[in-house]
Amino acid sequence: MNNIESTIFAQLINNEPYTRKVLPFLKEEYFNDESRKTLFKLIKRHIDKYNTIPTKEVLIIELNNTEIHEKLFNDINTFVNTLEYDSSTKIDWLVDSTEKFCQDKAIYNAIHESIKIIDNKSTFTKNAIPKILQDALQVSFNTTVGHDFIEDADIRYDIYHKKEKKIGFDLDYFNKITNDGFSEKSLNIFASTTGVGKTMVMCHMAAHNLMCNKNVLYITLEMAEERIAQRIDTNLMNVTFGELSDMSKLEYDKKMNAIRKTTKGKLIIKEYPTASAGSASFRNLINELRIKKNFIPDIVYIDYLNLCLSSRIKSGVNVNSYSYIKAITEEIRGLAVEFKLPIVSATQLNRAAQGASDVGLENTSDSMGIGMTADFMAALIVTEELDELNQILVKQLKNRYNDPSMNRRFVIGVDRSRMRLYNVEQSAQEDIHEGPVFDSTTFGDEEFERNQPKRRFNKEKFEGFR
Repeated sequence: MNNIESTIFAQLINNEPYTRKVLPFLKEEYFNDESRKTLFKLIKRHIDKYNTIPTKEVLIIELNNTEIHEKLFNDINTFVNTLEYDSSTKIDWLVDSTEKFCQDKAIYNAIHESIKIIDNKSTFTKNAIPKILQDALQVSFNTTVGHDFIEDADIRYDIYHKKEKKIGFDLDYFNKITNDGFSEKSLNIFASTTGVGKTMVMCHMAAHNLMCNKNVLYITLEMAEERIAQRIDTNLMNVTFGELSDMSKLEYDKKMNAIRKTTKGKLIIKEYPTASAGSASFRNLINELRIKKNFIPDIVYIDYLNLCLSSRIKSGVNVNSYSYIKAITEEIRGLAVEFKLPIVSATQLNRAAQGASDVGLENTSDSMGIGMTADFMAALIVTEELDELNQILVKQLKNRYNDPSMNRRFVIGVDRSRMRLYNVEQSAQEDIHEGPVFDSTTFGDEEFERNQPKRRFNKEKFEGFR
């Protein structure tokens, strides 16, 4: 007989303070024997229904009213009658011992589940094994039962006035709408149609983070490592792609040495084949970089979300795109929380958003679950007129940092040849309509207009930007 199990059950039906502390953390699967599982369910069901602990007599009565086979009935009945309650046992010891019991059982179950996955007897993929084991290792009794609004007022005040760790921008309006930058434990998404500049925006921000002495991890599932590095080179060296290609080795080394002297940060770019990696792979990468290179990222960029693999749902199973992409998004956000850093990624907008001057969350391609899960989401919009002005319109779609109705739309300058973004004059922001701007062109007319010869831009006929 397992002594700790006997002690737990004896205390559960005799020691209400103990029961209130440990019951939220005990799980049916922590008990291997069928009789213990059934007994635990009886105790929990009674407490949930009557808000009081059952006595031995009550348990025997409820056991008689439960449809179970005779052997199981006799096993539970015998076990209950042999339970001995010791009122002198310290509650702190009881709680600590019960916590260790739960931790040991959680690890045992996780290893057992991992073996089933390896033997292809589980619905989980092998990528889920590290997360399953990690969750088991993190089992603990959290004694916090909530924030007392009155009693914890001083704690709350300190939180309000504590300066939050942020990863800021060199773009004024992004700092305004995020209260000075992306926060730890956050998932931040840029959405646009193909070719607008999702990768360019992330490369520019990664370059700026590096020059602010931050450690940056850039994960790419779409473009080669060298192509991402090339974009960041052009940004930091302030040269065009052509100038970078024609640059001598001596001049290149000179510019790189200048960058080395300017920053104490590091930038690691890691490439994965499309749809071959997800949160489990990224977790392993972060841990491997910490061990092998003593590199701990301050911010992570993932280019881009829809090309990731879910670590929970097997690829190719019969699941819709909404559920699959939402699962990926939740896993990536969980990674941000786990490592206490901001993660920045991107997603596609659907065909209806192509060439439109206004978009919403409903234009998210594949899954609306992205917007539901992300902490911050902004659309990047380019029209023919904006393209001629070398500008991108940014529209807030979701914002947990600030009031999204403030500066809902703003423009930023873009130098595509150098992969750089910049602040535009304030006059460019002043005429932006805060209300919805809908593209009323039908799809057929839009396609017709797109194929017409490019017309000369007339600022007087284009309202909204200068």
